[in-house]
Amino acid sequence: MGGFPIRQPLPTQQVQQVDPFLLLHHADIKAPSTIDPDDAGVGPHPHRGFSPVTFIFKGGVHHRDSRGNDSTIYAGGAQWMNAGMGIIHSERPPHDIHEVGGRQEIIQLWINTPAKHKMDQPSYFPMKAEEVPVVKSADGLVKVNIFSGEVLDTRGLAPSQVEVNAATLELTKGGTISIPLPEHHNAIVYLLDGKLTVAGFGLVEALHLVHFKNDGEGIVLTALEDTRVLLLSGKPLNEEVVSHGPFVMNSQTQIMEAMRDYQMGKMGVLIEE
Repeated sequence: MGGFPIRQPLPTQQVQQVDPFLLLHHADIKAPSTIDPDDAGVGPHPHRGFSPVTFIFKGGVHHRDSRGNDSTIYAGGAQWMNAGMGIIHSERPPHDIHEVGGRQEIIQLWINTPAKHKMDQPSYFPMKAEEVPVVKSADGLVKVNIFSGEVLDTRGLAPSQVEVNAATLELTKGGTISIPLPEHHNAIVYLLDGKLTVAGFGLVEALHLVHFKNDGEGIVLTALEDTRVLLLSGKPLNEEVVSHGPFVMNSQTQIMEAMRDYQMGKMGVLIEE
């Protein structure tokens, strides 16, 4: 994406979506030293009908959009955007990317929006690392960073149009944690690195995603190595999904309308200066 390699654990040939989660991209790249950060990354592009959410693990992301938002978030934070009826944004490395390690590691997640809210006004909600609520396991070996919804009786700050829980976990080798989740939610975990066991399932290695059945009240994870995890659960929308590039709607007609509105400038204009 945007000229750099990514991993795509969702969708795959086996799993198209885990409703309401549509797409998960994981990138870990070295920022090019020969390109100005303002010209690197992903340039202006439109979205409509879902929430593109970016979790930052290394480096940072400079976000600008056609609604006037201009924000840089560094490692440990996230950028939670609801595209609504349409927005144009860019995602570049920060100006000081080479002073903060020179690498960008991010996950971008696409969360579907209910049909009744797809044409809402867009919104953008940045979260710095120090603003993210944290819970630690009883053994002190697991740190849970909560971005949205409610995890371990702690609420995240990010607003969402659909009922979702989103957290990142940092597990030290030997650490164990039990996380209750609503039975009616679809749930997934994705390992950025390391190795762990999932109670009732077994071994999961780095760069793999686990999609849980809706047959339990939570999950138990035990780290076999130091491991970083993205944990997601969400109430399924059970709505028709029709997508084309950066637009996710409920019918082909709505996709054609999105393309027309973008071409007519109804999603705004982003001029990067």
